[in-house]
Amino acid sequence: MQNFFGQKEEKPAGPDPLFAATTEMEMYTHLFNKMASTCFEKCASRKHKENDLALGEMSCSDRCVAKYLEAQEKVGVVLQKANEAQMAQQKSLQDMQNALGG
Repeated sequence: MQNFFGQKEEKPAGPDPLFAATTEMEMYTHLFNKMASTCFEKCASRKHKENDLALGEMSCSDRCVAKYLEAQEKVGVVLQKANEAQMAQQKSLQDMQNALGG
C-alpha cells in the first residue's frame, strides 16, 4: 500500500496496537459493568431511605470490588503465562521446521 507521498508503507510486525487497545478497553468496560451490577445486587439495601450508602453497604462494596479485581489479576497472570508458553511452542516449532529445511 502506498501513502500520500507515493512511498510504500510497511506495517509493523506484531499485533495491531489499535486493536489491542480497543480490546483491552472493551474488556475493562465489561469488567466494570459486571462488577458494578454484581456488587450492587449483593451489597445495596433494597430499602433506599438515604442518598448515601450505609457503613455496612460501603464495606461490603469495598470487599466485593477488591475480590473482583484480585480475581481479574489472577486470571490475567494465568492467561499471560499460557500466552508465553504458546509463543515459545510456536517458536520452537518454527525453529524445528527451519532446521529441517521446510
